[in-house]
Amino acid sequence: MFFGITNIWTYIAGSFLIILLPGPNSLFVLSTAAQRGVRQGYRAAAGVFAGDSVLMFLSAAGVASLLKSTPVLFSIVKYSGAIYLAWIGFGMLRGAWRSLRASRDGTAASPMTEAAQVTETAQVTDAAQASETAQAMGAAQASGPAAPAPVGNPFRKAFTISLLNPKAILFFVAFFVQFVDPSYGAPALSFLILALIVQVFSVTYLSTLIFGGTLLATHFRRRRKLAAGLTSGVGALFLGFGAKLATATLT
Repeated sequence: MFFGITNIWTYIAGSFLIILLPGPNSLFVLSTAAQRGVRQGYRAAAGVFAGDSVLMFLSAAGVASLLKSTPVLFSIVKYSGAIYLAWIGFGMLRGAWRSLRASRDGTAASPMTEAAQVTETAQVTDAAQASETAQAMGAAQASGPAAPAPVGNPFRKAFTISLLNPKAILFFVAFFVQFVDPSYGAPALSFLILALIVQVFSVTYLSTLIFGGTLLATHFRRRRKLAAGLTSGVGALFLGFGAKLATATLT
């Protein structure tokens, strides 16, 4: 036993394999990096890290047991997450269709700009953002060239997706807490070590996706139909994630 952790090598192997499974978090980070670059990709990744940290803390605090013993609460969480993921998926499909129509009409709209706007359709714009957008547009009109379309906050959206990610919820509720010995005197230390192991894998994996996404971006900018097709595929996957979460169980 290592600092109250039972079967640590089993946990390491299981965590590594689970991190590699495709999910909403990894797809969102990849698409953000491909559309908006490395910096914004890491902002999205930071949202994933923060969301996973919250889930790990809640699991360590006993919320996992609460979800298991309260089916109504678990149903509320899973159906809310399913609706949110489906909303994102429909937004991506709608944006891909618009990009294809623009390509057929011969417009000068950039497919990457379309895709970037699509990935943010699920985010509600508040009054402050609207005011900033209006000011930016006014400044652009005064200076001559048009300013790029405003985009949302990838950290905030990735954080929400992470909290509602079916893979993460089931991992932390059903897998994470099993490796801590309840008789150990400092269980907080055990949970911290388990959390660090997961985050190291997550940072490594998402960094690979971010730099891979920036390489794909060059091809997307030159191939509008390819970009629209891949956006449609990602949107369909988000619909699938929503359906998977809606049918998830803790047993």
